[in-house]
Amino acid sequence: MTTLTLIWIVLPFLVGFIIYLLPKGDRYLALGGAFASALYVIPLFVQQTPINLRLLDNFGVSLILDPLAGFFILTNALVTMAVIIYCWHSDRTAFFYAQVLILHGSVNAAFICSDFMSLYVALEVIGIATFLLIAYPRSDRSIWIGLRYLFVSNVSMLFYLIGTVLVYKANHSFDFIGLRDAPPEAIALIFLGLFAKGGIFVSGLWLPLTHAESESPVSALMSGVVVKAGVLPLVRCALLIEEIEPIVRLFGVGTALLGVAYAVFEKDAKRMLAFHTISQLGFILAAPEVGGFYALTHGLVKSALFLLVGNLPSRNLKELQKQPIQTSLWIPLVMASFSISGFPLLSGFGAKVLTMKNILSWQEIGMNIAALGTAISFAKLIFLPHQPAVDLDHSPRKTNFWVAIAILLGGLFVANTVYYEAYTLENVIKPLATIAIGWLAYWLIFRRALVKLPVVFEEFENLIGFMGLILVLLFWMAVA
Repeated sequence: MTTLTLIWIVLPFLVGFIIYLLPKGDRYLALGGAFASALYVIPLFVQQTPINLRLLDNFGVSLILDPLAGFFILTNALVTMAVIIYCWHSDRTAFFYAQVLILHGSVNAAFICSDFMSLYVALEVIGIATFLLIAYPRSDRSIWIGLRYLFVSNVSMLFYLIGTVLVYKANHSFDFIGLRDAPPEAIALIFLGLFAKGGIFVSGLWLPLTHAESESPVSALMSGVVVKAGVLPLVRCALLIEEIEPIVRLFGVGTALLGVAYAVFEKDAKRMLAFHTISQLGFILAAPEVGGFYALTHGLVKSALFLLVGNLPSRNLKELQKQPIQTSLWIPLVMASFSISGFPLLSGFGAKVLTMKNILSWQEIGMNIAALGTAISFAKLIFLPHQPAVDLDHSPRKTNFWVAIAILLGGLFVANTVYYEAYTLENVIKPLATIAIGWLAYWLIFRRALVKLPVVFEEFENLIGFMGLILVLLFWMAVA
């Protein structure tokens, strides 16, 4: 199994470089590399026994492959395959597909790391690959947005690296478990880096502008899998170290509320989805024990939503309320919105029920408010006017779009069987009541609301400033 695992880790990078040598096969090679991840993850769920690998003793690479990582790896595989198929008949070059596969491989590597130094390398590769995809259109705007992302990422990783050195100094090992005996400043520095990479709390306010200005396939990758490379290590630390778990859970609640507070008032569809990415990451952290299932559900639904919104005639929700969209687009848009709102028959229902059953009593009010805000936000998409299209587009490009959406939404139906125990009368009534109250609030209050929350917090200099404030807060919490 060790040899197979090493081949699986190296394969996306190897195939990514082969694409440069055989550019005519770029799409097939990229799709094959992503499909290999989906195949590899099957034994992780079947055998249920974690695979622990230590390749270079305390100074080297420590890996863990278990069902928790399996959920994240499967998400990465399905989202990457959907994006590649979506772009199949576009004019994107071999460079694009090579970078998608390199990003795919580095995200997989981050998901299985169990030591801080190996994780640092994986996160840095993720940052570079993501920058190249954001800047792919080569416009001045896309290059600036990419550089902005890269600057925030690199600054946060400097803090993270210092914390990693402090962990090694205290334990002579880079393993995650070493955080237990590390000084408080090590916890603060490492968590700050992971918060920024994972889009957690105010450190994640780089997401809205980055997602809004990136191409839809890139936004789907970033929201579906890239940000989770910073979230899974936080989940692992919470599960390994009892003293750290309350910090992770608290920031989970804060992140869920912050994201949804912006989303309910947002009028730009892509920015609303980006704010909800922040919010949904909070759900993963709020209940670390079941975060893997929620990550899978969120990755599939959010990637589908970004691809769907990218095909709407406008991103302005006010304009869309006056301009009917195609019913063929509206139906999958409603299905995805139902899932993320927690509607039964889709995996979002089971994920939300499971999460709510694993939160602590002091988290209940905040997480229920976040769930209500989710229902309010996605009512904006559910109640958009629609009409049948006069001329149906049967072009190959449109066919690929529907295949990509089918993979993502089909995954939501299949994943619905993971937690079939959720289907009890009590469990069904509560989400439906939350959704109904949310829709009522949307029609009575938020549909006509003209509140616009300030974007000053998203400015580059303020993002860097927030890092300092979060660092102080984390240090105080670690000491306490």
